[in-house]
Amino acid sequence: MNASLRRVEAFCALLLAFVWITPLLFAFWAAFHTTSDAVNLNIAAPWTLDNFRTAWAGAPWLRYFLNTFLLVTVVLIGQFFVATLAGFAFAKVQFPGKDVVFILVLMQLFILPEVLIVENYAMVSRLGLFDTILGVGMPYMASAFGIFLMRQTFKSVPMELHDAARVEGCSWLGILWRVYVPLARPTYLAYALVSVSTHWNNFLWPLIVTNSPETRPLPVGLSIFGAPENGVDISVISAATLMSVAPLLIAFLIFQRQFVQAFLRAGIK
Repeated sequence: MNASLRRVEAFCALLLAFVWITPLLFAFWAAFHTTSDAVNLNIAAPWTLDNFRTAWAGAPWLRYFLNTFLLVTVVLIGQFFVATLAGFAFAKVQFPGKDVVFILVLMQLFILPEVLIVENYAMVSRLGLFDTILGVGMPYMASAFGIFLMRQTFKSVPMELHDAARVEGCSWLGILWRVYVPLARPTYLAYALVSVSTHWNNFLWPLIVTNSPETRPLPVGLSIFGAPENGVDISVISAATLMSVAPLLIAFLIFQRQFVQAFLRAGIK
């Protein structure tokens, strides 16, 4: 009975995985075939790289890749800085109203980012950061999830290590840098993977706050490239889509074991 149940579960898991990956498989097929062959699923049709050449010539993809890389890097550095300091304060520093402030921080998890778009837009405009990489990334630097994750990680560090560092004369920042940060490396890795993949694919806010190719990230550039007024060619759009997601797919295939192990060690369920 148990063996039959496991086989059914395995079959259902494979079926769900196939359904989930079907759009990506079709995009891969269409990217290497003409539109008519892709739509008709002509198995005998020849493979071609013309779609990639057409897509690459149709937009400033190198600029979009650079903008996206700068965006995820700026956001990740800001999140690491804020989450580390705030997580350490909530985990190890005693101050009045700490629990209340922490609850207020966690309330951010219940607010959809789309709800804050108008206020974020007004704030970015007042700061003169409209149509800049920093303006795109700034609203995401104070991540409630990152603060919560680092707080839980720092709380799990034995207090004996903290006290030993204090005896040795370390300051609060010295203890944080020499004791807590090294022990939290798996958590940093897990959070970095989540943050990079999230902001690599972020679309709505960058669409609103960017207005030129010099600042547009890949999702916005891809949406403009595939707009109906530019002509809809499924094969060319599929080729452009593959180029956009290729870095994340390659990184995941290379680091998938570290990806899973980091999440397990970090306690993310």
